[in-house]
Amino acid sequence: MKKGTIYALFTGLGFFLGTAGVKAATSETARKGYVHAMAQGMRAKGEYESMVEKAKAEYDDIKAEASYLAGSETAAPETSAKK
Repeated sequence: MKKGTIYALFTGLGFFLGTAGVKAATSETARKGYVHAMAQGMRAKGEYESMVEKAKAEYDDIKAEASYLAGSETAAPETSAKK
C-alpha cells in the first residue's frame, strides 16, 4: 500500500470512530449511565462531608477537654501552695 492510501484509510477510520463515539456518548443509555454515576458521586461526597464533620466535632471535644485539664493542672499547684 502507498503512504497516501494508508493516511486516507486512517483518516476515514478516525472520522468513523469519532462520529460513532459522539452518537454513543449522546445516547439515552449513556445519559442514564452519566446520571447514575453523578448520583453515586454526590452520595460519596455527602458521606465524606459527614465524616469530616464528625472528625471536626471529635477534635473540638478533645481540644476542649485538653484545655480544661491544662487549666485545672495549672490551678492545682497554686491552691496547694496557698495551703
